[in-house]
Amino acid sequence: MDLKLRVWRQAGPDVPGEFKTYDAPDINPAMSFLELLDVVNERLMERDEEPIAFEHDCREGICGSCGVMINGQPHGPVPKTATCELHLRHFSEGDVITVEPWRASGFPVIRDLVVDRSAFDRIIEAGGYISVPTGSAPDANLVPVPKDASETAMDAAACIGCGACVAACPNGAAQLFTSAKAAHLNLLPQGQPERWTRVTAMVDQMESEFGSCTNYGECQAACPVDISIDFIAMLNRDYLTAKFKDRRRTGQ
Repeated sequence: MDLKLRVWRQAGPDVPGEFKTYDAPDINPAMSFLELLDVVNERLMERDEEPIAFEHDCREGICGSCGVMINGQPHGPVPKTATCELHLRHFSEGDVITVEPWRASGFPVIRDLVVDRSAFDRIIEAGGYISVPTGSAPDANLVPVPKDASETAMDAAACIGCGACVAACPNGAAQLFTSAKAAHLNLLPQGQPERWTRVTAMVDQMESEFGSCTNYGECQAACPVDISIDFIAMLNRDYLTAKFKDRRRTGQ
């Protein structure tokens, strides 16, 4: 099949960018979208032109590094699919496909389709971990965990941190990412000792990096692993509870 790409090219964070058009003839429909970019880059290098910079790693929908906007949609037109798992059979002969980086103030462009997602790292560094010493590994099933809690925690832990939720949100908010990363710890017994300090620190860091949530719901629709906005409700509840507990502790 023959395709045409309109790709955002930007040499660096401090220089203006623009769309450039590239013909992509004789493309196998069985290719993934990243393989299409590989082919285009190989042809550019054969002409001694600068290849398109884009992120990738596992190419199995696990690492979350591959995300780009495709025709205005995070990860492209197929729901619950990461860019690396999007196949060209979902496009038609002669299509013009627009490819650009995540558009959010919290994700500044580094080069072409590559953005700086280190704000996510800072949210995790603020509290997305368990630091309580637990000693050696306990025997299996020694700590009872309700089935609903374990399954919901696993649902939250499915978040791959790609940033599609931020890119889709009109406010550029990161509540879905933060709520998933907090919930998969807060729902389990091991996460209880630091639950309230965790949620306060992570939300405060998130608010300093991104916009605020106003319940558009675009984040859930764009998520390639179908993280539910129910986790945002859980995050808000825990944050309010943490603030109440802190006021009681300090006597305010």
